[in-house]
Amino acid sequence: MHAKNLCLSLTSLCLLAAADTALAEDWQYSLKAGMANAPRYSGSDERMTAPVLGGKIISPWGIFLDTDTGLGWGYEGNALSFSAYVGASDSRKDKNESMHAGSKRLKGMGEIKSRAQLGVNAAYNLGGVIIGATLEHALEEDKHKETGKAFTHLELSLGTNLYEGRYGSVDAAINSHFGDRNYLQTWYGVTTDQATRSRFKEYQASAGNISNGMNLSWSVPINEHTQFSTLLDVQYLADKAGKSPIVERRLQTSVMGMVEYTF
Repeated sequence: MHAKNLCLSLTSLCLLAAADTALAEDWQYSLKAGMANAPRYSGSDERMTAPVLGGKIISPWGIFLDTDTGLGWGYEGNALSFSAYVGASDSRKDKNESMHAGSKRLKGMGEIKSRAQLGVNAAYNLGGVIIGATLEHALEEDKHKETGKAFTHLELSLGTNLYEGRYGSVDAAINSHFGDRNYLQTWYGVTTDQATRSRFKEYQASAGNISNGMNLSWSVPINEHTQFSTLLDVQYLADKAGKSPIVERRLQTSVMGMVEYTF
């Protein structure tokens, strides 16, 4: 899982703390910095460590600009949270780069380019158990026929707070990821042309379950405006993705540590 997705997982877990009002009374700003260690790509047995940097601005009317999701509008009530946004999708390279997901073991597979992405996220608090869903649709990237098709990804989750006290807050969530045929083929499939250029045999992926897993986060306040958070993410690639010849390890684990300053 990429650092961006780790941040999104941490953000989803933070929905466990429901807001009292739908709109902020004033502008809100936050900056974050940290480090993440994750597989070089989904299914890789190599690992990479990369910095995590970002920020977010929220207006009094719910409009936000977030380095993780993009430009959008959000609502937070006592039980319901909702957001819609336009941003950029993930990417993958077929060579090793310290700041980008990918590996030289994918040589010949071509680059999966980032492209415009539409997303919606919703969470509902059922007495301490949070039901969440995130749907993202990446638009077509015309220049690359093999890896540029439009694709759709869905995440469903159940989360809860395990601890709240003098040592901070511990939250946990279980989740499942699903994708349409284009998503699975883009990230896990191997076309005839890719097979001739790479070390992998041809593999036609189909729509379905991508992975199932869990997140565990621990957030500790440092002062009124600053907190330190750690996140452990564990995913097990399901058959639709796990049988791909590019997958070297089906059990994928990622960790992240981050300091966030809000003002």
